Amino acid sequence: MRILYVEDNPELRETIGMLMEGEGRAITTCATAEEALELEKAGSFDLLVTDVSLPGLSGTDLARQVLAVDPQRWVVLCTGYDLGAHPSGWGPHVRTLMKPFELEDLEALLVQVQSTLEKTPAGL
Repeated sequence: MRILYVEDNPELRETIGMLMEGEGRAITTCATAEEALELEKAGSFDLLVTDVSLPGLSGTDLARQVLAVDPQRWVVLCTGYDLGAHPSGWGPHVRTLMKPFELEDLEALLVQVQSTLEKTPAGL
């Protein structure tokens, strides 16, 4: 599973990026939504995990742009603000993770995504 993790806080980016590592997972990290869009052009990711509050383009704007290209993409929005049910209307695989989150909650989401991807035939 290829994961793109976007977080502007360098300590969080490094720590959470390492904690997401696991068997069958490749993590790519970056600090801005603009950087993430460039990485998206260069390769494909199975999961986008992004902070909502980013400098420049927000994490929600990034998610919308990624979902416009691939509505089936898995997206996890990390936020300290209640976004309500709104993001769930963006696609079937959009989830919200409230900050501060427990590492177990993040891991449960990663396991869910990885399990779903393994069961889905390539190209669907």
